[in-house]
Amino acid sequence: MKTCESESSNPFAFATCQAGAEIALKAEVARLGSDIRAAFSRPGFVTFKLPADYPLSNPFHPNSVFAQTTGRSLGSVHCDATTSGANQVWNLVQNQRVHHLHTWQRNTRKSPVNPVTPLASAIGQQLLAHLPSDRAPLPLNQIAQRGQRILDCVLVEPGEWWIGSHVANNVPSRWPGGVIHRELPAHAVSRAYLKMWAALQWSGLSITAGDRCVELGSAPGGSSQALLDRGVQVTGIDPADMDETVLAHPDFTHLKMRGAELKRRAFRAFRWLVADANVAPKHTLDTVEQIVTYPGVPIRGLLLTLKLLQWNLAAQVPTWIERIRSWGYRHVRARQLASGGQEICIAAMRHRSLKRIGNARRS
Repeated sequence: MKTCESESSNPFAFATCQAGAEIALKAEVARLGSDIRAAFSRPGFVTFKLPADYPLSNPFHPNSVFAQTTGRSLGSVHCDATTSGANQVWNLVQNQRVHHLHTWQRNTRKSPVNPVTPLASAIGQQLLAHLPSDRAPLPLNQIAQRGQRILDCVLVEPGEWWIGSHVANNVPSRWPGGVIHRELPAHAVSRAYLKMWAALQWSGLSITAGDRCVELGSAPGGSSQALLDRGVQVTGIDPADMDETVLAHPDFTHLKMRGAELKRRAFRAFRWLVADANVAPKHTLDTVEQIVTYPGVPIRGLLLTLKLLQWNLAAQVPTWIERIRSWGYRHVRARQLASGGQEICIAAMRHRSLKRIGNARRS
């Protein structure tokens, strides 16, 4: 292997995703148009050949369900020496203006949720150490502000880096690797806490202190805790046992039953509904539809986790979104969150005014 070599790749785009979601991502992009074609691919990383007339100012698929980060590819660096590789990276960037540097590793089935590994951080530090003298200092792996351009360095392999850039135009695109992440709090009873926390950050739903929320599939209580920590009053519906810590919280009520067993009029007391049950998507959607379409039920917004028991279910995501819109929720989005498994999260609001205004928060 040569000490270091680089290769430009215009006009190409790149996308990172959860390992295993590549087929779903490629199918999703194929629906954008037959002139965009999948090219180089590894688990958790895919590049796409763009048509020659693809406008440089156009973001690449910013509202993807299955991509965590997307951007325009500048090329790749194959290197067995970090110092030499850093110089090759800046040669690819040329005179493009950037405001942040994000370095992270592609997702594999054994990857941690946070893609900013020690190796990725070390390579990022090397890139900054070799920053050309005519460039202003760049923050490394920090949350960008909306509208800022980010230089992306994706570690496909330790000695194979793919370089690209994107503009932060939504909450995930501001985070390194598009992964909304925090450490699991010591008091959390399960990792579902992180799933709910990330879903709230991504969706921007204005679920605030004092609001009443019902959760279908609440056991053992990790996601309930994330809501309770925001001051929300939570009623959890689940036939399984809740953790004693959650049961002891003064703002939590447990109904030990299935959501379909509770009388529909009882849901008139709630403003928000969240659901994360280990059942087929149709079952979750059928249950939620019966609740939110019942006369007088004022559910303003939804956070639904739908399990993709097989990857071919990904093709039904557009149909699911339209079904939820038919219930009166005008603003519906879906995303596969890095903190979840083979599933998607759907956020739905009756009105856009129910979306929280402001920057993503770490806590």
